[in-house]
Amino acid sequence: MTELFDSLSLSSDVAGKPSRANKKDKKEVKKDFVVSFPEEEVQCSENSLRVMQTRYLKKDEEGKVIESPRDLFRRVAKTMARIDFDYGASGEESAKDFYRIMTDFEFMPNTPTLGNAGRNFGQLSACFVLPIGDSIEDIFDCVKNTAIIHQTGGGTGFSFSRLRPKDDVVKSTMGRASGPISFMKVFDKATEEIKQGGVRRGANMAVLRVDHPDVLEFINCKRDLSQMTNFNISVGITDEFMKALDDNGEYELINPRNNEVSGKLKAKDVFQEIIDNAWQQGDPGIVFIDRMNRNLPVEEMGPIESTNPCGEQPLEPFGSCNLGSLNLSKMVAEDNGHSHVDYDKLRKTVRIAVRFLDNVVDANKYPLKEIERVSTQLRRIGLGVMGFADMLVKLNIPYNTSEAVRIADEVMRFVQEEAWKMSRELASKRGPFPAWERSIFAKRGEEPARNAAITTVAPTGQTSIISGCSSGIEPLFAISYVRENVLDGKPMTEVNPLFEKIAKERGFYSEQLMKKIAQKGSLQEMMEVPEDVRRAFVTSHDIAPEWHVKIQAAFQKHVDSGVSKTVNFSHDATKEDVEKVYRLAYDLGCKGVTIYRDGCRDKQVLNIAGTKELQKKNQKDRGEIEFESLDRSIIIPKKRPQMMEGKTIELETGEGDLFVTINQDEEGNPFELFATMGKSGGFSAAHTEAVGRLISLCLRSGIEPNHIIKQLKGIRGDRPIGFGPNRVLSSPDGIAKALEIYLRPPLDLEFDKDDSVKTPLVTDEDIVSPSKMYQVCCECGGTMEQEGGCAVCHDCGYSECG
Repeated sequence: MTELFDSLSLSSDVAGKPSRANKKDKKEVKKDFVVSFPEEEVQCSENSLRVMQTRYLKKDEEGKVIESPRDLFRRVAKTMARIDFDYGASGEESAKDFYRIMTDFEFMPNTPTLGNAGRNFGQLSACFVLPIGDSIEDIFDCVKNTAIIHQTGGGTGFSFSRLRPKDDVVKSTMGRASGPISFMKVFDKATEEIKQGGVRRGANMAVLRVDHPDVLEFINCKRDLSQMTNFNISVGITDEFMKALDDNGEYELINPRNNEVSGKLKAKDVFQEIIDNAWQQGDPGIVFIDRMNRNLPVEEMGPIESTNPCGEQPLEPFGSCNLGSLNLSKMVAEDNGHSHVDYDKLRKTVRIAVRFLDNVVDANKYPLKEIERVSTQLRRIGLGVMGFADMLVKLNIPYNTSEAVRIADEVMRFVQEEAWKMSRELASKRGPFPAWERSIFAKRGEEPARNAAITTVAPTGQTSIISGCSSGIEPLFAISYVRENVLDGKPMTEVNPLFEKIAKERGFYSEQLMKKIAQKGSLQEMMEVPEDVRRAFVTSHDIAPEWHVKIQAAFQKHVDSGVSKTVNFSHDATKEDVEKVYRLAYDLGCKGVTIYRDGCRDKQVLNIAGTKELQKKNQKDRGEIEFESLDRSIIIPKKRPQMMEGKTIELETGEGDLFVTINQDEEGNPFELFATMGKSGGFSAAHTEAVGRLISLCLRSGIEPNHIIKQLKGIRGDRPIGFGPNRVLSSPDGIAKALEIYLRPPLDLEFDKDDSVKTPLVTDEDIVSPSKMYQVCCECGGTMEQEGGCAVCHDCGYSECG
């Protein structure tokens, strides 16, 4: 690796154009300049402001916000525009352009750029891939580099494919290697201790080639969801493997220590193992590693072995990429009652966005010298899109139709073509990327370009909330849902503004309907909503999986890097359904695919430990009782007093209204619990009453309430109801939520005159670890949803991947 980077000259660009890399400390000595920005404050939604206050606006030493949205966008715009001076241009007009497209929410850069531009960190890239060599020195150098990157706000990807397999020989000690998965745990633990620049927790991607001897252990390494909590994992699928799969044959395993064949596996068996695990807990994803290396911009700087945490950005060793997204919902015009894509506006925005992202390459303060070398040699940028689902709604095109696929193809082709035109225009003024002469483009005799790669479709969890649009190219998250307000603790019902507008215009809007939709999360069974509106406003779980793949593939055709997308399955989807999606993704030209089956992580999956001793250890780690060691003395429940005080909590479940009454003893501790299911009778009522009686027995016997919650929470019935933090999976799950409300009420919680309260409280992090369960936001307690290959909280904007 060192020889490669020593050979990369930073002294000059091709064709004698000026290079910023040979100007010592230019960005440090450059004088400030004056820009006449608009004086009015930026108009943004409450949710947008909340996310900016939480994550991006400057704070003083006491944590008080000292920057407004207007100040933030001025800071970012000026930082980027200063780069123009290095190339003999004035930065004033660029600053105005950059400020306008951000404050009009037509374009938004990635999280590190918003948070760090013009500040001390100055690290502006979201994505990094670090190489890991097969030695202790290489491995722990990489751990150190990972910590440095996470501290500045970046996410990291790794390939563990170069590490020798478990139990392979270690000549220096004549011992046995521990294998890639053991070292993944080292990275996972290090990530747990580092918070990324105060903006987000560490996020990693681990890739292992399908022909590595430890591939089966890798595929199963997240069966226990308490392990590898800071990693997404993907299997690197080769063309050879896919051919063996089609032929129902075997393929060879290669030991990376000596590149010799170490065995064979049946492709079908390995593929089924991948499917089983993905169906069970959403991991691993798959990346088509050979496809990612086709048309590598500069072959000698590869190969590409891994991606960033969400899988959309394959990168060379020590590669980085700064991302930004166009808001497609802002690119729709209406003439005489007819909506259409505004390609003139889209063209202008693409041109400004490419210039913005190219300037980021120079403005960036890279965390490692090796990363700076690769980044400035290639000048990769990642221009993507968000708000695609909103665009379709405005065009009155359902997401799950061939017309939507056509629009995806047409729009992304346009973005790709215009972005490359702008890159070539920049190259004529500033010079092409320094590695141009060694690139495939130069060898093909193409016109020089400023950037080796330009387009990427990334997840946009936080930036889409700021911009007030749908995330990435995902379908709508929900039409109406309850969002937990992280500023004052009060929940509020949020309605998709496009749906609210149509509902009011067509006369079927009501607060009651919005709350009903928030409980269901979907319009498809709402007969009071017109049929054409229901078709236009489909949500992710209303859409058959193959349409997710078709949309992804349509974008991928016109994207240089990759596309971040989650294929959502209903809870009752089969493993055969998952297999169909994987094969379809390969057949349609995707570079990878991530699936998520609704509710698959609601309960802890049993660890497939190889021994009874290890199973017992896992039980202890999870706080479960090991019955062999129980004291056999009889426990006598406390006697109930004649009169007790308590509260009744009402929750809506799929089986009816659930009323949970919790009485307390003289010290204020829960003493007993009674649960009834409204006016229903039969099995549901009897079942609910029985659960309540057993809980009362536990409480009167001294069982800690949190252990009761842990046992009941996540139990799924036939008719889950609600959305986000209000989602109730069954009556036992509802009882657990009610007990949580009782134990940790908000300070301003008001009870009705009949001592009932209908506002559920978010789950406390101490009860269920969100980083392990992937269902509860670690910052606000809202429900995490899988979007763009990443877990995203729509309550507060938190994203595990930025």
